Amino acid sequence: MKNKIAIIGLGYVGLPLAVEFGKKYPTTGFDINGPRIAALISGHDSTLEVDEAELKQATQLNYTTDIEQLKSCNIYIVTVPTPIDSHKRPDLTPLEKASETVGKVLSKGDIVIYESTVYPGATEEVCVPILERHSGLTFNKDFYCGYSPERINPGDKEHRVTTIKKVTSGSTPEIADTVDNLYKSIITAGTYKASTIKVAEAAKVIENTQRDINIALINELALIFKQLDIDTEEVLKAAGSKWNFLAFRPGLVGGHCIGVDPYYLTHKAIEVGYHPEIILAGRRLNDSMGKYVANEITNLMTKKRIPVVDSNILIMGFTFKEDCPDIRNTRVIDVVGELSSFHCNIDVYDPWIDKEESIREYGITPVEQPEQGKYDAVIIAMAHHQFKAMGIDAIRALGKENHVLYDIKYILPAKQVDGRL
Repeated sequence: MKNKIAIIGLGYVGLPLAVEFGKKYPTTGFDINGPRIAALISGHDSTLEVDEAELKQATQLNYTTDIEQLKSCNIYIVTVPTPIDSHKRPDLTPLEKASETVGKVLSKGDIVIYESTVYPGATEEVCVPILERHSGLTFNKDFYCGYSPERINPGDKEHRVTTIKKVTSGSTPEIADTVDNLYKSIITAGTYKASTIKVAEAAKVIENTQRDINIALINELALIFKQLDIDTEEVLKAAGSKWNFLAFRPGLVGGHCIGVDPYYLTHKAIEVGYHPEIILAGRRLNDSMGKYVANEITNLMTKKRIPVVDSNILIMGFTFKEDCPDIRNTRVIDVVGELSSFHCNIDVYDPWIDKEESIREYGITPVEQPEQGKYDAVIIAMAHHQFKAMGIDAIRALGKENHVLYDIKYILPAKQVDGRL
């Protein structure tokens, strides 16, 4: 039987995958967001992960919001987001809803592959029962599952979906081979076939958990060096002269993976009776950095005799990483929130973000262009290339004669700013 693929969820992960499969197989891209589908049909990707020329190359890809158009598919790949709630607990609602959708169109012999980040065991414990309930079929008899975790890095034009090695797995040895061969057909970097679905799930969450802990260490070192009056970047450069020193930098740790994945792992660990210490300590430290930055800025303002209450503060950058429109789980919002609690007037400027999305998700209305000479404090929160190109004089010109310039991202030399991590 010829493969006919359905990609469920066409965001930062799903669309690049759909485009690659759409170059080789009949592929249906499904999303519940009507305007998103309309934009893709017109040839525009608002995430900027895929350009117009690449979209045109996917000659076998079509887009839909109609579940009926999924019934002819035999392989379903679920790429919906798996966020956390306000209490830092896994929110599997998008994954559960996607599983319900697939379950309604599932036929005998079909394969459902999940790419979303989950805790180890979630595919078989949470998703499979939903698929069985809505399809009336039996797992590993009538239909099968696979898990191949996404490794997309939003905004990264060097490491693309086809050039990142892919972990694959299946619910039986035969299905594992089928899933592996499917991905091998589009992934030029090759694949790694994990022994079980649970192993593949665990591999995904520890990739970003390890990175999160590494950054937490550097953040804590930055806090220590601040008390010792030592510039953190200078220390990191010196230590980095050794071949095996890992070159991480301090900062706000957000986004759809690093700031989320550890909570999926710790949730499951606590559920089975183990209370993680290092992972949660690292998460707490990283989650506190926005508040720390805000307090550093108000301290610097006070030292310059700049009143904090009713001050005008500009935050340059609101995405979770540079040169990318992705604002999911951006921790810049923590800086905004803390400074707002001091009754500061906050302007957010970011040439990359979608205004309506910012308003909808965070209640933040970004300014189109910051005013020169308006601000009591200017915070460089993101290292967008536009900000680097401005240079020190243009950035300083945004502030009043007496103002504070704080650089979270090290885009300017230490001597040119009033403070940085």
